[in-house]
Amino acid sequence: MTTGSPFIQVWIVRLELLLVSKMTDGGGGAGTLETLHNALEAVKVLRCKVGGFFETVAGGVKSDSTGSTEDREKLFRIELQGCIHKIFENLREVDSQVAALTPPIGSSFNLGNTMFINQEVSQDRIPLYSELVDSYKWMEKVHEYSGIAGPILGQNSLKRTYFSASLNAKRRRTIASSYVVPQQSVDNSIQAIAHSYKDMEINITRPLGSNAALCITLGRTLKAVVILKGWLIEWVVVRAANEDMTKEDGTLDLWSESRYKVFQKVTDNANAAMLHFCAPTHPELSVRSFMTWLHSFITLFTQACKKCGLHLSNNMPPTWRDLRTLEPFHEECKP
Repeated sequence: MTTGSPFIQVWIVRLELLLVSKMTDGGGGAGTLETLHNALEAVKVLRCKVGGFFETVAGGVKSDSTGSTEDREKLFRIELQGCIHKIFENLREVDSQVAALTPPIGSSFNLGNTMFINQEVSQDRIPLYSELVDSYKWMEKVHEYSGIAGPILGQNSLKRTYFSASLNAKRRRTIASSYVVPQQSVDNSIQAIAHSYKDMEINITRPLGSNAALCITLGRTLKAVVILKGWLIEWVVVRAANEDMTKEDGTLDLWSESRYKVFQKVTDNANAAMLHFCAPTHPELSVRSFMTWLHSFITLFTQACKKCGLHLSNNMPPTWRDLRTLEPFHEECKP
């Protein structure tokens, strides 16, 4: 309640000034003067009661030697409740006295709603007013600027280039969907790629419906599973030549990684190369480029690193092939 004391004091002073101005205006006879006198007396009593309440709050709990601390606090709360009850009674008296007055001619006599004086003012709500004012000013500026910018932007169409509809239709090119391809077209192209390499065998299966899964055997070096969706390569798994490509039930194992670190690293590099060669506008070319890159691993254990000239580095052969020149590099030596 201490935070509300300035508001109450200002309200009381404002009420007194209005009543005094009413008296100086001449009023309207003895009845009016008596009503004004009663209203001023009610305001004086209210001022005294409010002052006494804040003096009681400032004094706090009386430190008497008699009685326990809980008893003294209980008496203090009862005393505060009595003061507040008397203040409410005086407020109602002031409201009734002011309501009996006739407003002066040619001026307003609005004291506002006295009900809000009774409410407790929360500390965390006090700084909210200034923030609301700033937000209101900012919104007013936004509304003003948007009202000015709207007509200007409506008159000027923002375009990067000037082009006609006919020219746009000529330049527009239909993009081929790389995952909607006839199965026969995919089979013929894959067989053509397999025939171009004598030491690479490719078997086509479709365990996932219409999507092809390529089982690739690269000499005696490695085996790989390449999953296609149309012409789009979605997944690559590389294993050793002595590892099984099927599960115990005879179905193709599409996800299990190799037991050897070498081929686990080759699998990671193959998936990176798959993303590099991906070309939605030329899907068949992207598959051919990836197969050429994968075929370069035929020399995985026989060709030395192009940079350091060693066959092994950290007990690993050159598991990376350059995407353009297909030259072998160790993971630590690749450019």
